[in-house]
Amino acid sequence: MELRDRNGLTEREFLEQYRAGDYERPSVAADMVIFTVMDTVDQEPEAAGKELRLLLIRRGGHPCLGKWALPGGFVQPDETTDQAAARELEEETGVAGVYLEQLRTFSDPGRDPRTWVISSSYLALADSRRIQLEAGDDAEAAAWFKVTYRLQQDHKKLLQPGCIRTRTYELRLEAAGEELTAVIEQTVTATPAARSVQYAVLSNAGLAFDHAKILAYAMERLRQETERNGIVLHLMPERFTLAELQQVYEAILGQELPKAVFLDKMSALVTATNLYTEPTEHTPSRRLYERNWVEG
Repeated sequence: MELRDRNGLTEREFLEQYRAGDYERPSVAADMVIFTVMDTVDQEPEAAGKELRLLLIRRGGHPCLGKWALPGGFVQPDETTDQAAARELEEETGVAGVYLEQLRTFSDPGRDPRTWVISSSYLALADSRRIQLEAGDDAEAAAWFKVTYRLQQDHKKLLQPGCIRTRTYELRLEAAGEELTAVIEQTVTATPAARSVQYAVLSNAGLAFDHAKILAYAMERLRQETERNGIVLHLMPERFTLAELQQVYEAILGQELPKAVFLDKMSALVTATNLYTEPTEHTPSRRLYERNWVEG
């Protein structure tokens, strides 16, 4: 016996008379925060290090004409947001099969002046040596920006019970004479019953839409995962030195790490090989390591 609703309709009868157009529907986009690591280019060879870079595209059309934005696009009717993100990633960088995870859904009203747009954002990590930039049809240019994300203020207010912690961060992005900046406020409210995290963009110079907020979430996620597990290894080539790996960790976390602490953390994540780097005028030969796939 078929079940009927309060109007006496079976599911088939209900679907036959249902009109999706009676309800306003959003457009759905997949936006990607694509990080890589590159060698510093403004230091002497003996002081060379690593820096975190972010892929941005300069918009070639309205809205936000001329501003820099995260790569992304609208989800097609025949694909999931995961599939759309993977497609856009390959179109923008020329690579597939890199680390890709969903970051968060952004749905603030008015976040896109064209219409109601919900963005499913993704965090991607890739070895820069595999990437060939391809600016999409709606992009004027594509570039890798050096990322600096620094804590400016940290304030805690006690509740009864619980607390509200407010941190203010400066986001600075630099590439080939371009400098983009934003100030983001993070508010963490913690009580015995719940915990919430909210971000607000206090100022923004050069970034399109609400992408400064998406970047703040991405930086927090990347730093948290860097502390917890071996996510950073997705940014490394097949073989690397421990010094290179430590430089990558420090570039992401924005601080120097004690060597002994770092080596202890890496002991389960990497495996030594029998290969060594070639010595140079500035550096001795160093052992090469690779990812321990059992643990890392």
